[in-house]
Amino acid sequence: MQILGVIPARYASQRFPGKPLAMIGERPMVQWVYEAAKRTPVFSNVVVATDNETIAACVRGFGGAVEMTRSDHATGTDRVAEVAQRYAEVQVVVNVQGDQPFVTPDMLTRLVAPYVEGASPEMTTLACPLDPATGYTDPNVVKVVCDRHGRALYFSRAPIPYYRQAGPAPVFHHLGLYAFRRDFLLHYAQLASTPLEHAEALEQLRVLEHGYTIVVCQTPTSVLEINTPEELVQAQSLVARGLVADARG
Repeated sequence: MQILGVIPARYASQRFPGKPLAMIGERPMVQWVYEAAKRTPVFSNVVVATDNETIAACVRGFGGAVEMTRSDHATGTDRVAEVAQRYAEVQVVVNVQGDQPFVTPDMLTRLVAPYVEGASPEMTTLACPLDPATGYTDPNVVKVVCDRHGRALYFSRAPIPYYRQAGPAPVFHHLGLYAFRRDFLLHYAQLASTPLEHAEALEQLRVLEHGYTIVVCQTPTSVLEINTPEELVQAQSLVARGLVADARG
């Protein structure tokens, strides 16, 4: 099976321009992500997808592979889909978020495990246990509730489910990593955006609203996602104190 990892990287982020080039320790953020993806044993190939020549030059500088894309994509998944069109030989395409520098090969392996094991879901994503004390009411922590077969029922920034009665519920902390069957990814990129997707600002809801299935794979812990300069400072502090594993081994 051919599995392609694609790291979408854009310069013009509204909240944090130039984010992929931000330094964490001695390496730019995009290099952290690229090296973790390259160390994922089930990936056949890894590329960075960008519309920015400065990012492309940075990636080539550390020996990475680059695919140049259009600049008018609304989402990272749309950018990944453009690249997937060029790789007809692959069966599975992974959207490796470029703002998760501490993603691990183990997490990425878990994400594609259903495909490796012989299943063929339209799409998979990753989740970990939800900390009810800190994550349940935080709109920046996306929650996912699942059916009894591990398929997503809904994703929300709101505290779901509502606990009218105390007890366990299949709700998890969603991590923004996605794998797609290639043919479905190309179809997904053509689907119209949907009301719940717009309301929650969560593009994966488009899949559910159009009646398709997302399998939710599990990993033990979350990793820091960097969306603001303040979170970059946190990441830099973690590296300086030796509190994160290095994907290079």
